[in-house]
Amino acid sequence: QVTLVESGGGLVQAGGSLRLSCAASGRTFTNYPMGWFRQGPGKEREFVATTSSLSDNVYRAHTADSVKGRFAISRDNTNVYLQMNNLKPEDTAVYYCAGSSRSLSNSDYGSPTYYDYWGQGTQVTVSS
Repeated sequence: QVTLVESGGGLVQAGGSLRLSCAASGRTFTNYPMGWFRQGPGKEREFVATTSSLSDNVYRAHTADSVKGRFAISRDNTNVYLQMNNLKPEDTAVYYCAGSSRSLSNSDYGSPTYYDYWGQGTQVTVSS
């Protein structure tokens, strides 16, 4: 079992930066791929970024095309982070941390269906 708690959201002007944190508890957290998703007003939940488990032979990270070059995901033994730079009003959303209990292929990591554990979300609002 993994419990996830996000923090770091808030109100920021366009062009600004925020760093989201996700505190994870659970013995097998380091073995799980982890990701960030977001859900804007009236929109479906969408993929933002993912990172492989710390037990994988090769560490991998992927970001959505919409945030590539602006957002970066990282993790350590107890937290997952999302560094967000050059924020835009269209980045406004509730951001969710997620963990998967399975190994994710390149066709899986972008779908919320393959993630078993979710945090409560943290609001990010970007003003123009």
